Parts: sequence; structure tokens; C-alpha cells
Amino acid sequence: MRSFDLGGAPPLGADPIEETQNFMGIWALRLLLVTLAITPLRQLTGQLWLMQLRRMTGLYALFYVSMHLLNYLIPDQGLNWPAIFEDVLKRTFITIGAVALLGLTLLGVTSTRGWQRRLGSKWQKLHWLIYPIAILAVWHFWWQVKQDIREPLVYATVLAVLLGYRVYRWRRRKNQTAPGFPDAA
Repeated sequence: MRSFDLGGAPPLGADPIEETQNFMGIWALRLLLVTLAITPLRQLTGQLWLMQLRRMTGLYALFYVSMHLLNYLIPDQGLNWPAIFEDVLKRTFITIGAVALLGLTLLGVTSTRGWQRRLGSKWQKLHWLIYPIAILAVWHFWWQVKQDIREPLVYATVLAVLLGYRVYRWRRRKNQTAPGFPDAA
């Protein structure tokens, strides 16, 4: 586990750039998972006000991912583009993270009511990309960790529960509307 608590700034130690990088990435992942947890929480509790938090937490996740990227590009790599491209090609977890970042950026840009109106029914389908994006984010973290996979395993488990809940609800709804069921009128 990381050596800093949930709310405080990281102890910057011997490599402050790496500690800052890890701090921003962990919080981006946490906020992404909180965003995914809002719908099940609303469904289980009936508290409609929770939905007002979903867009905001998603945008906070995008902010932290952006800071994670900027920390990598500027203090870590010094905007040395040849070294950055070499790093992306050599270290696959960076490529996976970049794909997740691009997807999350697309969702952030199209999260407004104006984009909802412009895209119509396609908006919902576009925002289903959050599920593969979350998988990529956990995968990025898992591959970045060198030895102790306990922390990535926790995030992967939380994501599996959140996605499993959605699959369960989808299958239950599908089965209830199948021919032969009393609700299928």
C-alpha cells in the first residue's frame, strides 16, 4: 500500500515527482470508481439526489488524470518528446493509460446538456465507454505496479463488483421482459 493516507498530501520522500504522479493517478482511479458507484448506490437506496454528483465526480476524475499526465510530461520527462514516445512504445502500461485518458477526455467534453441534445440517443451509447475506460485505468495501474499487487487488486475487485452489479441488473431486466413472464406485456 502507498505510504500516505486517504486525504493528505503524499510524503514526498526521495522521489517527489513519482510520489506526486502516484498520488494523482490513485485519486483519478478512486474518483472514477466513485463515479461508477453512484448509479448502483442510487438504485439500492432510492436517493435520486446522488445522480447530481455523477457528472461532477467524473469531471474531477478527468482533472486528476490530466494532472497525472501533466506531471508525467513536464516534471518527469521535461517535455522531451522523443523520450516520451520511446517510453510509450516501451512501457505498454503507459499506452493503456493514454487510451483511457483519451476516452475519458471525450466523455468529459461531451458531458454537457448541449452535447446530450446534439448527440441524442447516441450520447448514452457514447458514455457507455466509461466501462472499458475504467477497465483500462485499473489495467494501467496493475501493470505499473512492480511487486505488490494488493492495491491494484483492491481496485480491480471494486470495479468487478460495480460491473458485475450492472450485468446482474441487465440480465434480471432482460429475463423479466422475456416471453412467458407476467411482466412482459
